[in-house]
Amino acid sequence: MPLVENALSLTGAEAYRRTPTSKMTRTVNIDDLRRRARRRLPRVVFDFLDGGAEDEVTLRRNRQAYEDIRLTPRILKGGTVDLSIDLFGQKFASPFMIGPTGLNGIYWPKGDLHLAGAAEDAGIGFAVSTASNSSMEEIAQRSGGPLWFQLYPWGKEAFSRALIDRASEAGYSALIITVDSLVGGKRERDLRHGFAHEITMSAPIVLDGLMHPGWLKSVWLSNNRPRLQNLVAFLGERASDKELADFTRSQRNPHFSWEDVRRIRKQWNGPLLIKGIMCAEDALRARQEGADGVIVSNHGGRQLDGAPATIDVIGDIAGQLDKDAKILLDGGIRRGSDTVKALALGAHGVLLGRAPLYGLAAHGREGVAQALSILEDELRRTMIFVGCQSVRDLGAQHIAAMKTGVAGPG
Repeated sequence: MPLVENALSLTGAEAYRRTPTSKMTRTVNIDDLRRRARRRLPRVVFDFLDGGAEDEVTLRRNRQAYEDIRLTPRILKGGTVDLSIDLFGQKFASPFMIGPTGLNGIYWPKGDLHLAGAAEDAGIGFAVSTASNSSMEEIAQRSGGPLWFQLYPWGKEAFSRALIDRASEAGYSALIITVDSLVGGKRERDLRHGFAHEITMSAPIVLDGLMHPGWLKSVWLSNNRPRLQNLVAFLGERASDKELADFTRSQRNPHFSWEDVRRIRKQWNGPLLIKGIMCAEDALRARQEGADGVIVSNHGGRQLDGAPATIDVIGDIAGQLDKDAKILLDGGIRRGSDTVKALALGAHGVLLGRAPLYGLAAHGREGVAQALSILEDELRRTMIFVGCQSVRDLGAQHIAAMKTGVAGPG
């Protein structure tokens, strides 16, 4: 259940005083959680969470694009709001789920399990990354909520085939293929720190760690140091953190193609989504190759810098796909109103990336729960302001204006 019950009957301060941890009482939006995460984490870890590629133009555009969209207020349209959606026969309490992100154990011990637990409590789904720090099997055993598995199509065919078989056996209900990271983005914050799936110790990084004792004690000096657990099966239990990190870097596969998508489609019996779609032509091709849906994503601005924001292109993609295709979106969502805008322009749901991770890095599972509660509360308020009683009824009529250059609804 959400942390904030019947939040609309309370003032903002009253609502958030009901959260279980007193130190969070002044946390009223996602940016507050970001600031708390920044204080708790060493710079190398925060920059990995917060940063993007090159000049971070796309990272900034992901936020700016939402601010360029205006909603149409409507009055006296009723106050009972239904936020629920159905995706592939599964019901979600809200039109968002926690998207796939890797190395979550570097923010909080057993971070993936905390994300899965908070998602289950909120009645939404959780997408588990190939690069998770808890194995897909452990997460499935300890979570009762909807789980999807996200595949990085690294290495040879046997690599992806083994991971897909494991996801199927563990009970994952949908498969996501991430196709926009076949080569790594130039993430300059990480390069300056020497960070590449592992922390390279240096005098400045050691000193920074000592200045963040809470993180240092709970993550780095504990038995919970993060490992890429889904990859241990390929190298063995004795593989070092460095060997696992080197393995991920060596497995990048720029030759992955639509032929490989067809192969995976034959292997996977459940819903299949392609993540990294940024134009209608690729969305249509994904459907032709058997995908049940697409995820409009620029990898949070971490890959191609200069790419448009996802909300910039969602309208054109939604306008050209058939009605049975499911369209999800991620990138830059920090407010409940952002979700309203995305759904009004054609998305069926959204995936949350950094927003719940800021909560995780700040306060663990309670922080994730609060991030989800904040977004749900803002979403419900915005729905009442625009006079729409169900998120399934959002459409172009709820958009008042869009800045020139932003693709509109199809």
